[in-house]
Amino acid sequence: MRHMTMISLGGVIGAGLFVGSGAVISTVGPAAFISYAIAGLIIVMVMRMLGEMAVASPQIGSFAEYARISLGDWAGFAVGWLYWYFWVIVLAVEAQAGALIIQGLFDLSSQYQWLISLVLMLLLTGTNLFSVGSYGEFEFWFASIKVAAIIGFIALGALYVLGLWPGAGLDFSNLTAHGGFLPHGALVMFAGVTTLIFSFVGAEIVTLAAAESREPERSVARATNSVIWRVMLFYVLSIFLIVTIVPWNDPALEPRGQTRGPFVAALEQINFPGAATIMSVVVLVAVLSCLNSGLYTCSRMLNAIARRGDAPKAFLRVNGRGVPVWSILISTAVGYLSVIAAFYAPNAVFTFLLNTSGAVALFVYLLIAISELRLRRRIERENPERLAIKMWLYPYLTWLTIGVFVVVIVAVGINADTRSQLLLTLLSIGVVLVAYALTWYFGKRNREAGPSRAPVDR
Repeated sequence: MRHMTMISLGGVIGAGLFVGSGAVISTVGPAAFISYAIAGLIIVMVMRMLGEMAVASPQIGSFAEYARISLGDWAGFAVGWLYWYFWVIVLAVEAQAGALIIQGLFDLSSQYQWLISLVLMLLLTGTNLFSVGSYGEFEFWFASIKVAAIIGFIALGALYVLGLWPGAGLDFSNLTAHGGFLPHGALVMFAGVTTLIFSFVGAEIVTLAAAESREPERSVARATNSVIWRVMLFYVLSIFLIVTIVPWNDPALEPRGQTRGPFVAALEQINFPGAATIMSVVVLVAVLSCLNSGLYTCSRMLNAIARRGDAPKAFLRVNGRGVPVWSILISTAVGYLSVIAAFYAPNAVFTFLLNTSGAVALFVYLLIAISELRLRRRIERENPERLAIKMWLYPYLTWLTIGVFVVVIVAVGINADTRSQLLLTLLSIGVVLVAYALTWYFGKRNREAGPSRAPVDR
């Protein structure tokens, strides 16, 4: 029980918060914490929708299947593969983040970034291939360190902002003193949500796991409520303190300055002895934790896709220790490709991958919301007693969530700085849909050819 509790608390704390938040702050401005609040509310709504569907149909066990039965086989295929794609990008992003942190911690040259990423990828790949028995224990301690660090940072930051820290005074001027609260306009605040979706993805797994517990209704409600305060405490409050302590246009918050990261920059401003080094170690722990969890999740997702027949059966094979070897190796392949990319463009890979993966997740969540909208109607007609957990204010909040997704997608397309994210995401979706069409076409031909073959005379 202690493992599940702590992992659920720390599971959403990774490079997206500790390092990636710097790119969001330097792009959005002081209003970045509102972007985090918007992204967090989106995740809460999606989790509630998933909770409703998971309790009503616990035997399905996968949100890709909810999309399949409500929208068609194409949707199930797309959600499954896009979600897997998101997680393999997580591996690449976390490897880049870990390299950045180690590079800054030991004052190494940027030319070693690709080598550090490679070592981290090899280390975590070897660990996952060896055994999964100690996963819970490792993640428990990883999560404990992350949660303690965030709580400690919030306590120190609050004392500084409120003027209760030695040499500090009550000062909120950084929220408006450097070009205003929204220096680049409100549209950028919504466009920044795509990057932030990356930080929150993974929270939905807790909801699905809770639906399979002994008391699914209570567990799902608890999981949804816990995410609300986790978002407010870990993300919104910590980012609010950062933009209050450090000017949003400080070079330390820009992507090229993320060898330190925004949390380290804030602690240096507070002038807490040794805190910057301590936070760098904590960030490294968070990155390793997310690397480990990400590899576990994407390899198991690929295994689940193969069980549905949407991937080669080779991904179903496990070794004597129950490890899906081929799923792990294929999932880490993108991470190794990112290492090669980092060798040629060490300062651009992290932000590029972070933004691309966030946009993919946004479309996955959009399909989940549409699935809930249609599946809820079907359940109400056929067996309304199954709706032990219901989406709040259905269908209005569901439509509102869908509308927010559409607004964010439009904002990404309008903004010149983020338009490439949308185009790359649409390209990824197009590739997945073409793959589905080819799979369906050749599968149909094989089914038609099978019974039509004439028996051979002997």
